[in-house]
Amino acid sequence: MERFTISLDDKLAHEFDHWIADHGYANRSEAVRDLFRSELERTRQDNAQSLNCVACLSYVFNHHQRDLSERITSLQHEHHDLTISTMHAHLDHEHCLETVILRGPTAQVRLFADTVCAERGIHHGKLNLISVDLHQTHKHGRSKEHASHVHLKPAS
Repeated sequence: MERFTISLDDKLAHEFDHWIADHGYANRSEAVRDLFRSELERTRQDNAQSLNCVACLSYVFNHHQRDLSERITSLQHEHHDLTISTMHAHLDHEHCLETVILRGPTAQVRLFADTVCAERGIHHGKLNLISVDLHQTHKHGRSKEHASHVHLKPAS
């Protein structure tokens, strides 16, 4: 692990300590590491350096909207290669919250999320995307029944 020192004026250090406490960090180092990771991730995504990702797409919709549930389900089936899992929760008699876990090429995941959020009747759509690096394809076990797969490691 590498160490480095930074200097902060008193006001900024005091504000940072309050921010650390408000967010539940045990120390400044953990907070600084998370801030760095967040900014580096944002830069990777802004510069289109994020080739692959895992993501969480969440949105609210009125399930009484004509054919909306069917349209959403069709989109997910059309992109079954990106869609890992979906969680559906009822908020009231009309509105549902749906969260879709995605993985794949970043550009395709973003396009899928934009397409879903653009559907008439979708509200509050939000994509949380995390860049990943692909690791070697391999099998677990010796049996032919064990399928090959790729591990995804968060880009750091």
